[in-house]
Amino acid sequence: MPKKAHGLGRGLDALIPVEPMTSEESSGGVQEISIGQIDPNQEQPRKAFAEDLIDQLAESIRNQGILQPLLVIPRENGRYTIAAGERRWRAAMKAGMKTVPCLVREMSPSQQMEVALIENLQREDLNPMEVASGIRALMEECGYTQEQCAQRLAKSRPSVANSLRLLHLPQNVQDLVREGLLSAGHARVLAGMEDPAEQAHMAMEVLNQGMSVRQLEQVVAESKDAKSHAADAKEKKEKTSAVRSAELGQLENRIRETMGMRATLKGNENKGRIVIEYYTRDELEHLNEMLDKWEHLA
Repeated sequence: MPKKAHGLGRGLDALIPVEPMTSEESSGGVQEISIGQIDPNQEQPRKAFAEDLIDQLAESIRNQGILQPLLVIPRENGRYTIAAGERRWRAAMKAGMKTVPCLVREMSPSQQMEVALIENLQREDLNPMEVASGIRALMEECGYTQEQCAQRLAKSRPSVANSLRLLHLPQNVQDLVREGLLSAGHARVLAGMEDPAEQAHMAMEVLNQGMSVRQLEQVVAESKDAKSHAADAKEKKEKTSAVRSAELGQLENRIRETMGMRATLKGNENKGRIVIEYYTRDELEHLNEMLDKWEHLA
């Protein structure tokens, strides 16, 4: 028996047979419909189709035919709208096909959106950002949780969660991933960093130094360790500073009480200054008297 078409998950399995058509299927649910009667879905989430991949698929169709039927929705004017299979439809036109095998199904707008999104997400040529955007659209348009998306796409929940995290990367980093300059592995490591500025900086370091994913992981891990040590040192310093501040505060009060004047002690045990304030001539004379007494005591 021929192998199943690659990439189809549980979401479309319920709607489209993934085995090549048998003669019984051709004479039953699958219908041959004229290409001229079929229109692309204007709400199709994917707008761009790689022409080189369409050409490859067209060549395959010329040699083997269409192994998996299109899923189409009937319209009142006798025409059909594609729910799933626009790539096959485009390739069939290039291959010079007059008709294409189709499964005709009545579907609500939300079902059409779900099928289109799921089919796009199961394409191998999507870049990581397209996958992430598609999953987010599936959640927003169909009200799915991450767990439900994972089930519909035949993916693990952590895989879905990791994809969605890429959408929090700075836009310039996302663009690098879309352009294929950063791999999905690099993007996932960068998404684990908290500071957007650091994410952008590290992305450029990857490009400039040609870092592998493993090397990037090591650099990020070392950076996190350094920050952790710095945070610990800062906390320790702040605690020590708080103790010193209490001692200096007591000394400051002692100076005020002894001199009977306003006084401020600024600094620490190693370096600082004492500021004595006076607001009347009497206070200035009082200070002068205190200094005279200290001179006699010395």
